[in-house]
Amino acid sequence: MWRGRYEIEADGRPVAVWDPSWWRSGGNFEIDGHHFQVRANGWGTKYRMSDEGGTEIALVERAGRKHWTVQADGRVYEFRRASFFGNRQELLIGGVPAGSLRRTSAWSGAIEADLPSLPLPLQVFVVGVQIAIWQAQQSAAASS
Repeated sequence: MWRGRYEIEADGRPVAVWDPSWWRSGGNFEIDGHHFQVRANGWGTKYRMSDEGGTEIALVERAGRKHWTVQADGRVYEFRRASFFGNRQELLIGGVPAGSLRRTSAWSGAIEADLPSLPLPLQVFVVGVQIAIWQAQQSAAASS
């Protein structure tokens, strides 16, 4: 469930498969023939998305915190965890919720995301980072 691949759909059609990394936090995905790699720093608080040439496309900072950001194409997207105990993350535009993502089932690992103002590769990146964070939290809970 937590280490498996995630098939990602947009508007009811498959667009990518998130393939988690087995040896470090992050994963890989491909959209329309373009390959992207996502890797975290040692603490899991920053995630970088790079294209097949190694060029950094986007950066998540403060991952796993109540407030976190995504930087891409000269823009900064703000997110916040909606509640301390929940798993719902909200995309904020001008401080107002404009999208969200959440795990809909702990058993199946299903995730629902509505991130309308983000380009598709960035949407998959944000979902992939959340998968990696939830996997790390699950592993930490299981080992304690």
